[in-house]
Amino acid sequence: MFADYRRFAARAARRPGLVGAVAPSSPYLAREMAAIVPRSRPEGDGPVVVELGPGTGALSRAVRERLPEGGRHLAIEIDDGMVEHLRAELPWLEVVQGDAAKLRSLLEEVGIDSVDAVISGLPWSIFPGELQRNILGEVGRVLAPGGAFTTFAYVHALGMSGARAFRRRLDGAFDEVLTSRTVWRNVPPARIYTCRRPLS
Repeated sequence: MFADYRRFAARAARRPGLVGAVAPSSPYLAREMAAIVPRSRPEGDGPVVVELGPGTGALSRAVRERLPEGGRHLAIEIDDGMVEHLRAELPWLEVVQGDAAKLRSLLEEVGIDSVDAVISGLPWSIFPGELQRNILGEVGRVLAPGGAFTTFAYVHALGMSGARAFRRRLDGAFDEVLTSRTVWRNVPPARIYTCRRPLS
């Protein structure tokens, strides 16, 4: 775990425009976010889960603990160094290098047209509004009926204009947006948004 913190800090220092967190997500936050991973798929196949911005893999490990046998877990990561790290340290994870704003085409390249869950560790606060809308639109288009999208926001930033604008974008992109209780055992403390039924 300490090695993950060091790697995360090094990545943040190298590419501050792509990293909006001060530390990897805690196991407590990761487990709560992974709760949207279904145990099965209506068609009988294993569920398909996509993770956006996996970083060092803190959320990936929680997804793996819940994902049933036969499920598929893909991680979309744009950073070269993190892609290399994930492929070396988490060989069971399907790492796809690319931009989350091109999610549909990235999934099509690996034979996937819909997914059951999307879990995001992306640093929304440092993305411009148009990029946020584009990524949320891509997420909505790949979610299967009954699928869910989850992401998080730091509690200390919830009152800031950027955080309020992002919440409005979530409300505009999904019919249902639920906010969790505060996960205090995370640095910084965070709340989880769970979103269902895309509107576009």
